[in-house]
Amino acid sequence: MKPQLFKGDLFSDTRGKLSFNNGFDASVIKRIYCIENTDTEFIRAWTGHRIEQRWFAATSGKFEIKLIEIDNWDNPGKNLTPFCFELSEGALDIVHVPAGYVSSIQAIEEGSKLLVMADYLWGEVKDEYRFDKDYFEQ
Repeated sequence: MKPQLFKGDLFSDTRGKLSFNNGFDASVIKRIYCIENTDTEFIRAWTGHRIEQRWFAATSGKFEIKLIEIDNWDNPGKNLTPFCFELSEGALDIVHVPAGYVSSIQAIEEGSKLLVMADYLWGEVKDEYRFDKDYFEQ
């Protein structure tokens, strides 16, 4: 399975604004949390899951998201090609991170906030893998 972008939209009238994503099925979501990086220089990389899926949406600011499909969890190739996405507040665009991927998350604007949704509860499975931020050649 490849990462997918679910395009959201934004409606505005005299009452205010409404961000929505009517094409996104959230029925498998069991947990949600938010990420705020310390600054725009910090890159939260590379964390991933063999079993769990994630979905990302920017609730404020802007993020660059890179996703790499892992070929061998014990010794991944260093030159794997990332999928790149840019998420911004406004229309509620959502990136799906399938099981088997690691992610790199960098805020592009100060004060950016990323909503993360997961399909497993905290502690339900032991499924977190981390690689040094310079592990993959880009």
